[in-house]
Amino acid sequence: MVDEPGQAVVQSSANAAGFLGLSEDPNGKALESLEGDLARGISRHLEGHLGAIPVAVRAHMGSRAAAFDCLVHRPPHGGLAIELERAGPSVDLTKQVEAALQSVVGSVTLQGLCDTAAALIKDLTGYDRVMVYRFDDEGHGEVYSEQKEAELEAYLGNRYPASDIPQIARRLYEKTRVRMLVDVAYKPVPIVPRLSPATGQDLDMSLCSLRSMSPIHIQYLKNMGVGATLVLSLVIAGKLWGLIACHHYRARLIHYELRTACELLAETIATRIAALESFAEGQAEVTVRRLEQRMADAISREGDWRSALFDHSRPLLRAVDAGGAALLFDGQVMTAGEVPGTQDLRKIGAWLDGLDRGTVFATSSLASEAPDLAALTPVASGVLAVAVSNMPGEYLIWFRPERVRTVTWGGNPFKPVEIGDDPSDLSPRRSFSQWHQLVEGTSEPWMPADHTAARLIGDSVTDVVLQFRSVRMLIAQNQLENISQAVRQSNQPIVIADAGGRILLTNEAFQRLLRASHPHVERLDDLPTLFAEPAAVRESIRALLETGRLWRAELQLETELGDLRPLLVRGDPVFSAPGRALGVVVLFTDLSERKVAERARRRFQEGIVELHRVGEIRLDSQSDLLYQSLMTSVIGNAQLTALEITDGLDLSRIPERLETVRTSVGRTAELLEHLIRHAKQASRKDS
Repeated sequence: MVDEPGQAVVQSSANAAGFLGLSEDPNGKALESLEGDLARGISRHLEGHLGAIPVAVRAHMGSRAAAFDCLVHRPPHGGLAIELERAGPSVDLTKQVEAALQSVVGSVTLQGLCDTAAALIKDLTGYDRVMVYRFDDEGHGEVYSEQKEAELEAYLGNRYPASDIPQIARRLYEKTRVRMLVDVAYKPVPIVPRLSPATGQDLDMSLCSLRSMSPIHIQYLKNMGVGATLVLSLVIAGKLWGLIACHHYRARLIHYELRTACELLAETIATRIAALESFAEGQAEVTVRRLEQRMADAISREGDWRSALFDHSRPLLRAVDAGGAALLFDGQVMTAGEVPGTQDLRKIGAWLDGLDRGTVFATSSLASEAPDLAALTPVASGVLAVAVSNMPGEYLIWFRPERVRTVTWGGNPFKPVEIGDDPSDLSPRRSFSQWHQLVEGTSEPWMPADHTAARLIGDSVTDVVLQFRSVRMLIAQNQLENISQAVRQSNQPIVIADAGGRILLTNEAFQRLLRASHPHVERLDDLPTLFAEPAAVRESIRALLETGRLWRAELQLETELGDLRPLLVRGDPVFSAPGRALGVVVLFTDLSERKVAERARRRFQEGIVELHRVGEIRLDSQSDLLYQSLMTSVIGNAQLTALEITDGLDLSRIPERLETVRTSVGRTAELLEHLIRHAKQASRKDS
C-alpha cells in the first residue's frame, strides 16, 4: 500500500522484500528508491480512473531485475494498492479471443451459449473441470453446463444450496469479476502493519487479486479434493446471474494476460445471456399481439371477446406453457385445459383478492402459499394470475400441474455446516456425494418470459374489458351504476361522451391527469385547452363526432409543474346501428415510461459509438487495428442485445437493462485495451 501524495510505501506483505528481491524492507521507503522501474512504470497511469478495474504494468524489480506484472488500483479510502506477481511468458491470445467472441455472439440458445462458454474457458485455461453455475430465485445453484476430463465424476445437473456461497461472497463476486486460487495448500501472508498508518483501518482489498480467501472456503475446497480454482462472475443487470467455476486437482497458476482474456469473455457471455433472455421475453409480445387481433375479430364478429381466448385455447395456454386457464369475469367462469372445479376457482379468486396484488402473481407451489387450497396441488400446483379489472374476483389465471421429480444435490443441503474443535475443521460440508431429494407439491417454475407474457395478455384483456364495459354503459343505461363503477375504478384514464360531445363519465385516473388550473371539463370541446397543440386536438374531436373518424395521436398534456406529459389517445365512436352513433369512448395511455425507454435507446447507441474509439492513451497502429477488430465483435454483441431488449419488457426496466449492457461493454473495452497494451509492453521488454 502506497501513500499516494508522498509515494511512500506504508504497508506491504511480510514476504515483499524476499519475493521481490529487495535488499531491505520496503515499508517507509519511497517508490522511486526501490530497486527497479516500478515507480516510472506506474507514473503515467496515476491520472487515470483506477477505482473499478486495476491497470496492469510490466516492471522489473530487485537486484536481479526480475519481471513482474504489477496491478495498480485505488482503494476507496485513498492511496495506491500495488500487487506484484511474477510475469509469465508473453503470449498472443488475440486470435483465440477473437474466435471465442465470435462463438459467443453466434450462440442462439441459453444452453448452447453456456456449453460454448464452458468449452472456450477450458480450452483457454486448461483446468480439469469448467462449470457454468446458474443461480435460481432462491439463491440455490445448479451446474447448468460442464466440460471436464474424462476420468472425473460428472457434476452436470447437480444443485448446491444457497448456503454454499454466503451473501458477503456474492457481493464480492459482483464487485471483483475474477478470483484465482493458485494452491489450496497456500500459507496466508499478513499485511504489515495490519492497520494502515494513513487511515487507521484495515486495507480494503475488495479489488485485490492476491487477497487471501476465507478459511471456510479453503476447507470447503479441500473437502472437494480441489487443488486450485479460477472463478469468473456472470453479472447481469447488476446482479449475480451465475459463475464460471474452474477446478483443477493440482496447483495451477494463470498469469494476468490469460485471466484478463477470461474476464473479457465472461463480460461478453453475460451480455449475450441478457440478450437471449430478453429475446425470450420479447417473443411473448408476438403471441400477445396475435391474441389481441383474435379478440378484436371476435368482438366485431360475435360481440364477445372471450370466445377468442377460449374457443381455440391453445395460443392462450402455449403463451405461458400452462396446462389450463380460467377467466373469472362478470360473475362467470370460463376455462380451458386442466383446471380446478368452478367453486375452487372462485376460492382462488377470493384468495387472490386478499393479496397485495402486483402486476403479476406467480407461484410454483400453491399449497405452500395457501394451505387451504392444498387439495388442488395435482392440477394447480403452479398458479400464474393477472387481474383483468380493479373489481374484486376478476382474474385471468393459468395453471400448471404438480411435477414430482428427483433433484440431485451435490451433498445433503440440509446439513450445511459442521463445526469441529479447531477452526480448520470448520466446513460447510464434508461430503459432496450426490444426495437425491424427492420434490413434491411443486410445478415447473414460471420463467421471466412467462411473467412477461402474462403481464402483456393481462394488459390487453384489461383494455378490452374497459372498452367492452364502456360500450355496455352506453347501450344499457339500466346497468349504468354497476358498469360506471367498474370504469371509474380503472387505472387507465377514460372519457365517455354522448354523440353530441357532452361528457357522461370520466374516471379518477383521468382526473389525476388534470392540474388545478385546468378548466372544468364538461364537453369534449373543453379538452383542447389541456394540451400543447389545442388546434390539432380540436380538429380530431370534430372529426370523431361529425364523421366517426378514429382518433389516434400522441399528445403533450400540460402538467402542474409546467412540463409536458406524453399521452397516447385512442378515440372510438360507438354505434347501435350503421350510421347511428351512441357516443364516443376516449382512452388515454401515459407514454412517459416509453419515452424514457426511447431516450435510453438513443443514449445507448451514442454511448456504443463513443466506446468504439480507442481510449485517451492512443495505441500504436497495429494494436489499434487489433483493438478495433476485437471491439467489432463486442459492439455487435451489444447492439444485438439492445435490439432484443424489446417493448415486450416492462418499459420501466428498459433503461436499466440498456445501461447495464452499455456499462458491460465499457468494462470489456477497458479490459481489452489493458490486455493489448500490456501484451505489447511485455513483448518489448522481453525482447
